[in-house]
Amino acid sequence: MINRMLEQYRAQTKCLVALDSIIFGFDGDELKLLLVKRGVEVYDGTWSLMGGWLQDNEAPEHAASRILFELTGIQDVYLEQLYVFGKPDRDPIERTVSVSYFALINVADYDDVISHTYEAQWFSIHELPTLLFDHADMVKKAIERLRYKATQHPIGFELLPDKFTIPQLQKLYEAIFDFKFDKRNFSRKILSTGLLIKLEEKQKGFSKKGAYLYRVDNEKYVKFFDSFLNFIPNGFLD
Repeated sequence: MINRMLEQYRAQTKCLVALDSIIFGFDGDELKLLLVKRGVEVYDGTWSLMGGWLQDNEAPEHAASRILFELTGIQDVYLEQLYVFGKPDRDPIERTVSVSYFALINVADYDDVISHTYEAQWFSIHELPTLLFDHADMVKKAIERLRYKATQHPIGFELLPDKFTIPQLQKLYEAIFDFKFDKRNFSRKILSTGLLIKLEEKQKGFSKKGAYLYRVDNEKYVKFFDSFLNFIPNGFLD
């Protein structure tokens, strides 16, 4: 019985397993993508996601974190599994299945951390260079997932200072959706969630009156995170 099982295993086609991570960053103004040069790029102008191979003693999620750290110096980032890319010809060199992950981080939090050993660099998602293999498809899928999650949960607060204004929050969601929201509708929708606490302080230096600062009600944020559907309705704001 065991020998028959072993024969079945040996008869199967072997393939490599890769991990590719899409790291989005918000710099206070626009959405960016972190890319590197890994040394496997076909042309000088080709860039890569955070990619590498699964080792035989690793779980995929651990491998993805290891690869991200080796290529950029970034660690302790929550990577969410995105999709499996496995077209037979996706890698012209060897049959390879890629398990992809994605994350959204604050660019400023990692300015002093990023290693340039592999030329790690932030690019605007509107001005991306040529990407390796099917990495452009991975980025497209990750943007779709990011926007879907943003319509369901208040995922963006981690990218803002502890105290922030409604215009700052609006700019973040405009960057995620690549869409200009109506100021009054956005403010009304956000404040109706009950997740924000208005402070007596104002942000100064941007206008004569200044904009009121808010902070997140952490108790409500934790309590309602998983059940807070339609944070921003599908179709953006009504």
